[in-house]
Amino acid sequence: MAEIKKNIMTFAGLKTLEDELFDLKVNRRKEVAQKIKEAREQGDLSENAEYDAAKDEQRDIESRIEELEKLLKNVEVVDEEEVDLDTVSVGCKVRLYDAEFEEEIEYSIVGSTEADSLNNKISNESPVGAALLGRKVGETVEVETQAGVLLFKILEIQRAN
Repeated sequence: MAEIKKNIMTFAGLKTLEDELFDLKVNRRKEVAQKIKEAREQGDLSENAEYDAAKDEQRDIESRIEELEKLLKNVEVVDEEEVDLDTVSVGCKVRLYDAEFEEEIEYSIVGSTEADSLNNKISNESPVGAALLGRKVGETVEVETQAGVLLFKILEIQRAN
């Protein structure tokens, strides 16, 4: 039997997913059920666009609930308070010097389900995240990406807050 992949995430990521699941189950299900009920009351369902849209929305909600439940069933939470700040790991924030652009950047290393490049949260499974894992302050890391080889010097490792 295939080994089940653990979904690594921070407490903040876990809370976000749990909140979304709660909202879908408690609020959104009721809202969509009401929409379906109202659409049914309009009569002929064969040409009722509102009914079809509500049923599609219901299907999407149930699909997302199932997806979240699967994610949460195999979650492994990283305690940011216990993160070793000697090396880069999931749950820490890393300040880097980007040699190509000659600038400092900061990334939070998170599990793949929490990754959000717009907020500088990179996955431990991404090329940059994977290359940084286990490295120490002062080390230069070479990362092969689709855009070419990137060079980063690790300047600081701290707790992600």
